[in-house]
Amino acid sequence: MLTILFDGLAYGMILFVLACGLAVTLGLMNFINLAHGAFAMAGGYITVLLMGRLGVPFLWCLPIAFLATALAGAALERTLYVHLYSRPHLDHVLFTIGLVLMAVAAVDYFLGAQQQIIRLPAALQGRIEVLGISIGIYRLFVIAVCGALVVVLQSILAFTRFGSRLRAAVDDPRVARGLGIDVNTVFALTFAVGSGLAGLGGALGAEILGLDPTFPLKFMIYFLIVVTVGGTTSITGPFLASILLGVADVAGKYYLPKLGAFVIYALMVGVLLWRPHGLFTHRGAR
Repeated sequence: MLTILFDGLAYGMILFVLACGLAVTLGLMNFINLAHGAFAMAGGYITVLLMGRLGVPFLWCLPIAFLATALAGAALERTLYVHLYSRPHLDHVLFTIGLVLMAVAAVDYFLGAQQQIIRLPAALQGRIEVLGISIGIYRLFVIAVCGALVVVLQSILAFTRFGSRLRAAVDDPRVARGLGIDVNTVFALTFAVGSGLAGLGGALGAEILGLDPTFPLKFMIYFLIVVTVGGTTSITGPFLASILLGVADVAGKYYLPKLGAFVIYALMVGVLLWRPHGLFTHRGAR
């Protein structure tokens, strides 16, 4: 039981890193970016290609995947996404789904449809026994990295000047511009960081979740469930929702394998019936 909880915690941490960028763009920028999973897939494939063809060590691939997808996100935000901020949400959905389908087709054409394999360094392989619990070393590494990210992201949003400028830009862009805040730059940086986090999540999660061209389609619903259950008013909500859903999904597939992912869908429905705006959304939040 404790091993299942630990594996569920690691899975939930991966879900958080993959979904927190979507929580930022949806909750703070009010933009529905269903192409978020394509950035995660890009991070995974960048890691696979760097390790397999260039021999880059795995730990070096992680920051490279973050930076590469962040730069790609910034470029797309300035050239494509920026024109949609004032458009209806349906336009956001249709446009970003189109990007997902294009990304899936492109990866399938150039790299093939086969499952990609990440060869972890020897130091991250195997398991250790802690208080009678069998713990995967790589999953422990994932928990440590993702836990540090939670603290850093929440601190940036809550205690830095950039975080206050972002909140001001979201609440009223016109007033923020009048106060001298460069709203376009704030949004571009936010979108880039969200895309980079998705790429980092894809790099970290490729070994646990698997990686193939259908990755954005398979996990799109998981990202949306995390954001829906956790709410979009903070980083803490999606983080706690990711842990809850990760443990529920792993436990459900272990104890009730024939039901598949039914457990987390049932959990999502129950939460939304109880709290329609998300489990961790503050009362009165937008």
